[in-house]
Order: sequence, then structure tokens, then C-alpha cells
Amino acid sequence: MNIIDGKKVSARVKSDVRAEAEALKAKGIGIGLAVVIVGDDPASRVYVNNKKKACAEVGFESFEYALPASTTQEELLDLVSKLNKDDKVNGILVQLPLPKHIDENAVINAISPDKDVDAFHPQNVGHIMIGDFSFLPCTPAGVMELIAETGIEISGKKCVVIGRSNIVGKPMAMLLLHKSGTVTVTHSRTVDLPSVTREADILVVAVGKAKFVTADMIKPGAVVIDVGMDRDENGKLCGDVDFEDCKEKAGYITPVPGGVGPMTIAMLMRNTLTAAKIQNGCQD
Repeated sequence: MNIIDGKKVSARVKSDVRAEAEALKAKGIGIGLAVVIVGDDPASRVYVNNKKKACAEVGFESFEYALPASTTQEELLDLVSKLNKDDKVNGILVQLPLPKHIDENAVINAISPDKDVDAFHPQNVGHIMIGDFSFLPCTPAGVMELIAETGIEISGKKCVVIGRSNIVGKPMAMLLLHKSGTVTVTHSRTVDLPSVTREADILVVAVGKAKFVTADMIKPGAVVIDVGMDRDENGKLCGDVDFEDCKEKAGYITPVPGGVGPMTIAMLMRNTLTAAKIQNGCQD
């Protein structure tokens, strides 16, 4: 069993981003990320603070817009429209979930595809589908980096994704497919899930249920990537995979915390850098 260290890989990604950001700064190009948070969801607040901290680490300017929960959809769309036009802002991220009275899709669709560093805009989703993308959703992109870290070739491997969300499950499946993995997407309606997951050479778990995957569901030697962020019965942070139960059977496994989480923010920094390069006509 090998633990894949997300902190180490994310530090390397951020270090690369910082070096490129400094090179752009030398040419007079600054990089800015705007993060919008509506209401006071405690988990969202933690994420936003982590994003600000990461911006400081890589030398980006961060602009935070903390709006009250009573903000109307119209007010939020007005702010997005202003940020779309602001040259200092290269990336725009609206922290989800939004309060119930705001249509998330309307907000996602309003963000300029060139500044959509979450890669949720339908235009960017379409690019991911056909494989000519500029941005990738941060969590699936981070998972791909962690799989690469194992040195295991995805091509020809049986890859199983548990979860079919637009944020993780679906784009995850596309990225594995682009690397010539043989991909199965499973979900709550899958019949006899363990028989499917036991076939997986690479298993990516994103269901949002604490310790859902147990050792009897994984193939010996499999790469197991845990996207979950849950709390166990004692209120302790854990993932969708029962780490203690699975760690001896898996070939490679990510811990929670310290696995996929740090990668998500590192990939957001990479996407913001890419956005700045595209907007300034200096992408590779």
C-alpha cells in the first residue's frame, strides 16, 4: 500500500504556478482571482479562506466579494457582469451552493467562459467532452495529477467512477476516457455495485457518504482515489472510502484530509494562470 500525498503534489503544482506568475509579472502582467460568496455557509467560508491563502502563496491578487444571504439573483448577476468586464480579474469563482432563491445555472452561465476557472460553463463542459479544453474542473484535474503521481498508465485500465455529478463524476469519466481508460460510471441506481467496483484497476469515489467503500469492494492492488469530505460518527473528518479498512488491500490510496482536497485548490490556481495567459495572448 502506498499513500498518495496530495499535499506534496499540490505544493509542486503551486510552486510551478508561482514561477510562471512571476515570469508574467516581470512582463507587467498581474493575475487576479475574484471569489464571490453569498451567505454564511461555514464550509464555504473555509473554502474561500483557503483560496485566498493559495492566491497569496502563488503571487495572485485575490478579490473577495462576501454578499449577504438576502442578495437577489439580479444583484449577483450584476456583480458577475462587472467582474467579466474588469481587466484586473482573470478568473471568477462563485462559491456553491448558493441560497435557494438563486438559480445556480443562471449564475454559472453568466460567467464569461474565458474567466470560468471552475470550468462549469456549458461552453467549457462541451470543450471537455470533445477534448480540446483550456480549463478542467479543479477536482477531476487534481485527481488526474494524483493518478499520474502513481506512475500507473491509465490507458487500457478498467476505471470505475462512483458518482455522476456535473462537478466531479461526469468530467472525471471524460478525463479518464481521454487517457484511453475503459470507464464505467456508477451511482445510486447501480445494481450490485460491489461487483462493478471489484473490477476496477482505478477507482474514483465521489458519493458524499462517509466510509461508503469498504475493502470487500476493491480489487487487490487498485488505485483508490477518495474525493469525499465527510464526518464520521465521532465528527472527525473522513472520506467516502473506509481508509483503515482499505489501505492494506489497495495498491495506492489517497488519505482524507491531505489527498484530493489540496489538489482542488492547486488546480484552481493553475486554471487562473491559464486564464491570464489566454486573456493576455501569451499561452503556450
